Amino acid sequence: MSEPAEDVRALFSAQEIAELRRRSDGLGVLLVLSAWGVILGAMALFALWPNPLSFLIALVLIGGRQLGLAVLMHDAAHGILTQSRWLNEALGSWACGHPLATDMHAYRAYHLRHHAHTQGPQDPDLGLSAPFPTTRASLGRKILRDLTGRTFLKQRGAQIRHAFGPAGAPLSTRLAHGWTRLGGFAVTNGLLLAGLAAVGHAELYLLLWLLPMATVYQLVLRIRNIAEHAMTGPAGDPLRHARTTHAGLLMRATLAPYWVNYHVEHHMFMWVPCYRLPRLHAMLGEKGLHPRMEIAPSYLAVLQAASSRPALAAA
Repeated sequence: MSEPAEDVRALFSAQEIAELRRRSDGLGVLLVLSAWGVILGAMALFALWPNPLSFLIALVLIGGRQLGLAVLMHDAAHGILTQSRWLNEALGSWACGHPLATDMHAYRAYHLRHHAHTQGPQDPDLGLSAPFPTTRASLGRKILRDLTGRTFLKQRGAQIRHAFGPAGAPLSTRLAHGWTRLGGFAVTNGLLLAGLAAVGHAELYLLLWLLPMATVYQLVLRIRNIAEHAMTGPAGDPLRHARTTHAGLLMRATLAPYWVNYHVEHHMFMWVPCYRLPRLHAMLGEKGLHPRMEIAPSYLAVLQAASSRPALAAA
């Protein structure tokens, strides 16, 4: 039986905790720049050498870095992306969240409820993990919906309808409400489109921004959600109610950007910036806790477990 999170934290010295808590404006900015650097570099790759292979590479890399932006926004929502609060808020909202049509401040309130009630009945993310394990056919249908854009259209359609408020409200009220919810997306995406048009490649906004967001990003987001909490231990076990997944270079470039795979560590110490999670993982190992943690050898192993339900059991 695992110790409560407070007891595990007691294994760390004040000096170790200070090391883990340390935030950096420079590192936070560098990570955001790296995400956008990969996105724009992948666009440039296709623009300079337009062919099916360069397009596929760009599509996958950009979808993965869109997940990277979401991960960095997540850190900013916790207030730990940078040391400076104003920089944390600005980067989280304008460089990470708004380009993906996500309001970081609304996400923050929602996400902190997830931390307070992880895997319990009040966890707002429980629906993302509860259906698993499922059958291979069911998981395959989910993947197909993601890669064909159906998941994106369903979610974004609902988001837009909700953004403008009740249908019976005055038009001015609905427009103001819509601007509050979607204005950041309009501004940031307008700037991206204008920049691409200025260099003579406006078409890349559709081909290598919206298309990855509608397809690859939806898939990697789903796989990340499955890996983090599906089929994990009981809600009260801080070492097992989330999962850490080992990730090689290819997975870090696509499914696990910015150390998001260290999810047990994040739930136990949510004040640790993403760039210190590998060190925290190593420290937990040094204290003999790895055997008691929920750790998967790979994302493939997680997906195999997530689709292990026999077909007849689903009937």
